[in-house]
Amino acid sequence: MTVVPSQSPGSDTDDAATVPPARVAAKTGDGADRASASSSVSGSFLARAALVTASLSIAGSLLGLVRDQSLARLFGAGSDTDAFLVAWTVPEFAATLLIEDGLAIALIPAFSMALARRARGAPGDPVRALVCATLPRLCLALAAVAALIAGTAPYLVRALAPGLPDPWLAVDCTRITAACVLVFGLAGYCSAALRAHRCFLAPAAIYVAYNTGIIASMFLLGEGWGVRSAAVGVAAGGCLMVAVQLPSLWRRLASPAPPFARAGSVVEERPMQLALIAAVLLFALCRQSQVLAERFLASGLPAGAISHLNYAQKVAQIPMTLSLMVCTVTFPVVARALADGDTERARSRVERDLALASWLVLLGMCAVIACAPQMIELLFQRGAFTSGDTAATADVMRVYALGLLGQTLVGALVRSYFSAGRASWYPLGAMAAGIAVTSWIGAGSVHSWGVAGIAAANALGITVTATLLLAGLRTGRPDSPHSVSVRVRPVLAELGRLVSAAAVATAAGAFATSRLPSPAAGLTAGLLTVTFVFVPLSWAFGAQSSASALRSLRAVTRRLTHGRLR
Repeated sequence: MTVVPSQSPGSDTDDAATVPPARVAAKTGDGADRASASSSVSGSFLARAALVTASLSIAGSLLGLVRDQSLARLFGAGSDTDAFLVAWTVPEFAATLLIEDGLAIALIPAFSMALARRARGAPGDPVRALVCATLPRLCLALAAVAALIAGTAPYLVRALAPGLPDPWLAVDCTRITAACVLVFGLAGYCSAALRAHRCFLAPAAIYVAYNTGIIASMFLLGEGWGVRSAAVGVAAGGCLMVAVQLPSLWRRLASPAPPFARAGSVVEERPMQLALIAAVLLFALCRQSQVLAERFLASGLPAGAISHLNYAQKVAQIPMTLSLMVCTVTFPVVARALADGDTERARSRVERDLALASWLVLLGMCAVIACAPQMIELLFQRGAFTSGDTAATADVMRVYALGLLGQTLVGALVRSYFSAGRASWYPLGAMAAGIAVTSWIGAGSVHSWGVAGIAAANALGITVTATLLLAGLRTGRPDSPHSVSVRVRPVLAELGRLVSAAAVATAAGAFATSRLPSPAAGLTAGLLTVTFVFVPLSWAFGAQSSASALRSLRAVTRRLTHGRLR
């Protein structure tokens, strides 16, 4: 991995692995010695970045559960929460488009290219020039979109959920949450810039700040404002997401450019393409439209259907979120490898990421399916959330979990199409095909299977998209410095071994869970059984990702033991 000396002295602990190339060369010499040293620094850096990201991602996910628990306890699973969750569509779309799958995918390659040019002694400061060229226009565009959403809220609510019994409550919540479009855009911009600088501490903390703002608003304002307090919390949490990143970003933008130039391949200078931004945002918009199809279909079911689907998704998506943190950490590595013209390093990194992310999400999927009733009862069954809500949510969650592998693969694979900073329309076509499957199957099954039919349609649709994205990478040109291709057959073989191990582990975990009447005891038994069956079984089946995961765990443990991870 190429190490960029972009951080200022005395920066945060997530920059501790950054070593200037000149210093590496002085210690190790040129040629193979320099490559070896760079590889060593890369492993140390990725271990630290992964630990920081994992810790804060888990903290953010736990606070997300507390947020959903608070929503369920204060407002139950009825018409009020249904109205808020329709308005919740705005921050869900904004987070996907502006923080997760949208701006980050477009901006990280752009910042990586600017950093590569700066490291080679380009005139001026390409990083600051990129910020000056993009940030003001982005703010104006996002402010206009936020105003448009607030003004058209009644029409949006009518289109999203025509069967709501109280649409004006949803309209009020939608107008309040419209502010998140601007603040989420700023948060996503800061995250992309910091991750391209190999800084992960502040970006990983944004969902801790976000959920803290929502929880505080619900408890402070809930008695007088009702479910509208949650909408206020969305706007407040978005402001906190920006606030936690600004100090780190300011230090990096204010630091002087490095005074040395590094030898290497010439980096092509090209501005951010409008086509690239359009391709990325349209893909993210199309992907998030799954939520629109689900809520549109669920709005015609009895009250609480949208809430049950929402709670099921929030819990089931935790394994997916944690598995994709692997790609979050390594995406700047892939983008920088392509910026340097090293396609082999990029391909190897993508294949390892696919295997490890699949291993992690399948381990979590086993636990979700085996222990769904116990999870929902312990997390939500209190206050206005009844045992009937628990049973309905658990049934939906088990079906929804069948699509977690597809969700993870889509999130990992789409980065490969855009990591070189060039537009590609194939991901949009693949996602559109998946949405068509979701809508068609959901419309045909909702009247017979209810919310479970909607969840099944979601799982099938996203699996179709993942299959098409993987097939598309097979046709990539490995000789091109601006594309990533993967060896599809080995990837599929690895996935087959992992899915086989997951099927056995799920059955064993469900059996262990059913033997104990206590939810806590049953959940503990199920989680332990799933872990102690899936991990050795995937290794016995020859899954390389299992051995890789165990090696990574041992490496992190050694660093923690010797005090080298700060």
